[in-house]
Amino acid sequence: MLVSEFDYELPRELIAQEPLARRDDSRMMIVRRREGTIRHGQFKDLPDYLGSGDVLVLNETRVLPARTWGFRDGKEVEFLFLKEVEPDVWEVLCRPAKKVRAGDKIGFAPGFEAEVVAVIARGKRRLRFHGGPVRDHLHKAGFAPLPPYIRRGRTETALRDYDLERYQTVFARREGSIAAPTAGLHFTREALDGLEKNGVIVRRISLDVGQATFQPIEVDNVEDHRMLEETYGVGREAAQAIDRAKAEGRPIVAVGTTVVRTLESAWGQGGVAEGAGSTSLFITPGYKFKVVDRLLTNFHLPRSTLLMLVSAFAGTELIRRAYAEAVREQYRFFSYGDCMLII
Repeated sequence: MLVSEFDYELPRELIAQEPLARRDDSRMMIVRRREGTIRHGQFKDLPDYLGSGDVLVLNETRVLPARTWGFRDGKEVEFLFLKEVEPDVWEVLCRPAKKVRAGDKIGFAPGFEAEVVAVIARGKRRLRFHGGPVRDHLHKAGFAPLPPYIRRGRTETALRDYDLERYQTVFARREGSIAAPTAGLHFTREALDGLEKNGVIVRRISLDVGQATFQPIEVDNVEDHRMLEETYGVGREAAQAIDRAKAEGRPIVAVGTTVVRTLESAWGQGGVAEGAGSTSLFITPGYKFKVVDRLLTNFHLPRSTLLMLVSAFAGTELIRRAYAEAVREQYRFFSYGDCMLII
C-alpha cells in the first residue's frame, strides 16, 4: 500500500487558524459506513446519533504549554519540550537544531538555564536544567504547542492565553501531552452534561499525545513506517463500562483517534485491560477493529497516520469521497477545524 494513496489537495485557506467563538458551533459531517452516505450537520446534532446506554469515551490528557524559546550565545532557539526522561532532564525538539551542540548552555530566563547533555537525530536534544522546576517555567512562559500549520510567533502574546485555553479540552485532567486530542475540543461542559442526562455513559481514558501522533511518514510504502510509542492509561470504571457494553451489544463511541488506539491496544481475551501501558499500534486499512464501533474525529493531514486510521475505520474510498466533499463544502480543517462522525 502506497502512502501516496492517502494524499489529497487542500486549499490553504481551509486550514483553521483559530477556533470558533464557541466550541460547539463546529460543523459535523456524518458518514454512514454501511450505506456509504455523507450528510452535513452541526456538532450540536451529536445527541441525535447517540442513544441511552451508548458508551462515549474521551481522552482526558492535558496539554503542557510546551513551546518556548531560549538563547544560545545570544541567538534565539525555539524549543518544544517532549518529555522528562529523568529528574531535571528533558527531551526536546529545537529549531534551528544544527547550532545546538553537546555542552552548549541555553538560557531561558534569569537564573533558569540548561546544558545540552545529548544530541539525538532530527533536531532532538536532551537538556539538563538548573534553576527550578521545568514545568513551573513552562506554565509561566510557555506557549501552547500548536502544530506548525497554525501560524503563531512568540510576539503574539495576545493569543497566548487564548490558545492555552482553547487548545485544551474542557475535560482535561492529567498533564502529559504535547498536542491536544482535537476531536474533544468541540465539547462544552453543557454538552457533556446533556449527553449524560440522556443516558449516554461517558467514560475517560488517557493517552499522552506525543511525537507518534504527528510523526511524518517518510517512506513510500505504508508497511515500512514504524510508529513511536505513546503511554496510555485505562481506569477500572472505563474498562468495566466498555466490557459490559461489548457483551450487551451496545456501541462504543471513540472521541478521537487517540481513544481508538488506546482501546484497541488495551483489548485482550478478557476485554479491555485496566491500568497503564504503552502502544505503537499503527492502524491501516485491513485492520479488524475489536472495540470501537463509532468515531468522532477531526479532518486530518494528507499522508498522515491519522488519515490512514480513519480510512481503516470507514473504508478508503468512502473517506476519499468524504474529504473531497469537505473541501467542496469548505469545511474547516485540522486541529481548530470541524469534525466528522463515522457511524
